[in-house]
Parts: sequence; structure tokens; C-alpha cells
Amino acid sequence: MTTVNVLWSGATTVDAPVVVLLHGRGSNEREMAGLAAQLSARFAVASVRGPVMLGPTQFTWFENRGIGRPLPESLRSSLAWFRTWLDETLASRPVALVGFSGGTAFAGACVLDDPARFAGAALLYGTIPFDAGVATTPERLRGVNILHAQGLDDDVMPRDLMAHTWQYLHEESGATLETYRTTGGHAIAPEVLAALGTWLDQVLPAP
Repeated sequence: MTTVNVLWSGATTVDAPVVVLLHGRGSNEREMAGLAAQLSARFAVASVRGPVMLGPTQFTWFENRGIGRPLPESLRSSLAWFRTWLDETLASRPVALVGFSGGTAFAGACVLDDPARFAGAALLYGTIPFDAGVATTPERLRGVNILHAQGLDDDVMPRDLMAHTWQYLHEESGATLETYRTTGGHAIAPEVLAALGTWLDQVLPAP
């Protein structure tokens, strides 16, 4: 079995739909616990720790060449690791990804790499991984449910990548989109948190 550190919460039935939480760079699975507590009790929630260690309690999903710019070989290795865990642990259960900041880049990479595997991906206050070895071709996400949020005053994510992500999702990806631009910076706004719960209820129907 693939070794993955996961903090589980929510439903424990074997057919419950699964929400996978992907933390930001330099964080860990426990720092997503507050978000997990806001989600419907009918979901099994898996808060996963990134495979790349930055410090004793700090992890990430890939090595990078700057914020939002994964090294392709590191990203590909993490995608293979994550997919193995997914296949071993969740089999054919419906899965929605929720990424924050650096976790958004990884969630985006997952859904771009295999769009049919996921019920949807919430890409929160982060960017798509362009030029990182995953396809960002037109119509790549045709029919895929995507919720995307950006902060108008975000001073963490590079502005060029934020603009490119917004443009790609709206004009090229083909995704079924729900998008927000909120006041404030690099944090999940209350209205986005509320929208996330409703969106998950729609993309992960009851079994």
C-alpha cells in the first residue's frame, strides 16, 4: 500500500462520496480541519498531507521554480503517488478535490491529467500549473465541474498566473464553471465557503 498521511472525518460508510482536501504550501493536513468541519456530514472527508517535506510540520505537493510554477518531474512524481493512493483506497467512489493555494495547483494538475476521474475540483486562491507537464489545451476540461475563487487583493499568488488561470478557465478549458472574485487577500472568503458547500452537494450526489 502507498504510504499517505490522511486525516479522515465525516461519513464512514463505504459508499459515501469523498471530498479530498489539499492544503497550501508549507502547511499540513491538520490545518484543513476547520474547512472539513464546515462540510456536509454525508461526505467522507480526506485531508491529505503533501508528499514533499519542507520542515517538521510543513509540507507541499511538488518542488517548484517559484510560486505556482511546479517543476514538471516533481509534479509528475506526486501525481503518480496520489493516483496510486486514490486507486488503492477509494477505487471507484466519486471524488471531488478541494485545493487551497499550492493545493489548488495540485488539484488543477490532477483534474487536467485525468479529467474523467473526478466529480469536480474547487480551485481556491491558487492557480493552474501551466508549463508543468500537464495538458492545458483548449477543451481539456469539457464538462468538468470547477469552482474557482480569487482574492482581488491577494499578494501571495503571482498576478500573471492569476490572470492566466482566470482566462484559461473561462475562455479555453470548456469546464462547467462557478467563479468568484472576492474582496480581501489570500484567504477563503465567507461567501466562497458557503458556496463551496452548496457546490459540493451538487457535484457529489447521494449514492
